[in-house]
Amino acid sequence: MTLRFFTAGESHGPELTAILDGFPAGLSISLSQIDFELARRQAGYGSGGRMKIEKDHARITSGVMEGKSTGAPITMIVKNLDHSKWVDKKIPSLHSPRPGHADLTGTIKYGFNDMRPALERASARETTMRVAVGSLIKQLLDQFGIQIGGYVISIGTTKAVLPKLSLQEIYSLAEKSEIRCPDPEASEKIKGEIEETIRAKDTLGGVIEVFAMGVPPGLGSYVQWDRRLESKIAAALMSVQAIKGVEIGEAWRNATIKGTSAHDPILIDGDELVRGTNKAGGIEGGISNGEPIIARAAMKPIATTLTPQATVDLSNWMAVKTTYERSDFCPVPRAVPILEAMMAFVIADELIQKIGGDSIAEMRQRYSTLPRLKQDTFKMSGSNLIFWGNESE
Repeated sequence: MTLRFFTAGESHGPELTAILDGFPAGLSISLSQIDFELARRQAGYGSGGRMKIEKDHARITSGVMEGKSTGAPITMIVKNLDHSKWVDKKIPSLHSPRPGHADLTGTIKYGFNDMRPALERASARETTMRVAVGSLIKQLLDQFGIQIGGYVISIGTTKAVLPKLSLQEIYSLAEKSEIRCPDPEASEKIKGEIEETIRAKDTLGGVIEVFAMGVPPGLGSYVQWDRRLESKIAAALMSVQAIKGVEIGEAWRNATIKGTSAHDPILIDGDELVRGTNKAGGIEGGISNGEPIIARAAMKPIATTLTPQATVDLSNWMAVKTTYERSDFCPVPRAVPILEAMMAFVIADELIQKIGGDSIAEMRQRYSTLPRLKQDTFKMSGSNLIFWGNESE
C-alpha cells in the first residue's frame, strides 16, 4: 500500500479540493486541527491582501464516519471566499508574462491563447489543500511519536542564530514569532528588511528548515534511485511554489570540508548506538538512521512585484512592463506549514510502505516490531562471504 494525494481547483475558483488515498482506517480525525494548520498557513509577516479576505475552513466529504477514517479515500473541500468577486465578471485578457512565473511556460505547454488558466492553477493558493492533507498526516504520525516542524532560518540578508535547544523547543520559539523565526533579534531585523522591501515595491525570499523527529531507522532504500529517502524529500519540498533549492543536513557545508570532519561518528551508549552529531540530516545511504531528519529549502523572491518588470506583450510582440496581480511581499513565513506538510507526507508514505497495515491498529502492532538501534538487533555471522560463483548458465 502507498499513500498519495491529489489537489484540484484554481486560485479564484469556487473551491479547492484534495483527495487523500491510502490513509489507514480507525484514526480519530480532528477537524479543528485541520483548520488550525490552515490558519498557520495564512499567518505571517509580509503577507498580501488576500489573507485578509480568506478564512480557510476544511470540510470532509468522504472517507470519515463517526469521526474516524474508514480506509476509503478522504476528500476535503475549502471554499474560496474571494470567488464571489469573480463570478460572471469579465476578466481582462492576460498576454504579458511575468518573469519567473508559469505564465509563459504554461502557455507554451498547454497552448493557451490567454495566460489566466496557467496562473490560476500555478498559484500558491493550491497549497491550501497540501496543508489540509498534511494536517491529517501529522495526526497519523502522532500515533507513532513522529513530530514534524519547521521555522525560518533566514530572509533576505538576515540569518538567524539557532539557540542550543531541542528541535521541539526551537519550533515552539518560532511559532511565537510573526516571522516564524526562533531568533528574536533576527526576527526584528527581518521585519525591517520586509518593510523596506514593501516600500520599494519588491519581494523577498529566504530559507526554511523543516524537520522530522522520532523517525525510526530503516525508512527508504538504496536499491533503486527513486526509493532513496532524501530524493523523495527533496522532490516533495521542491514541488512547492517558489522553492528552488533543497539541502539535507549540512550538505553545502560538508561539501567544503574533509571526509573525516563531514560524518557522524557511531558511538555506544549502553546497549544502544548513538551519534554525537547529525551532519547527515538523519539519512545515510538513502535510508533513515534514527536521527532527526533535517532539510532546508531555499525560497526565491516571488515573481509578482508592484515594481513593473520587463516583458513582452505576446499579442503584438511589443516590449512592455508587467502588470500587477495581488500577492505577498514575503511569503517565507507562510511557507513553513506547507513544507511541513510535504515532509510529513513523505515520512508517512515511507512508514506505511515499511510496516503496512490497513488500519491504525494493525500499524501500531507492526510498528512495535521494527528493528531499533539496540545491541540485540544485530546478529552478525562473523563468517566470510563468498561472492557469486561462475556457474554455467
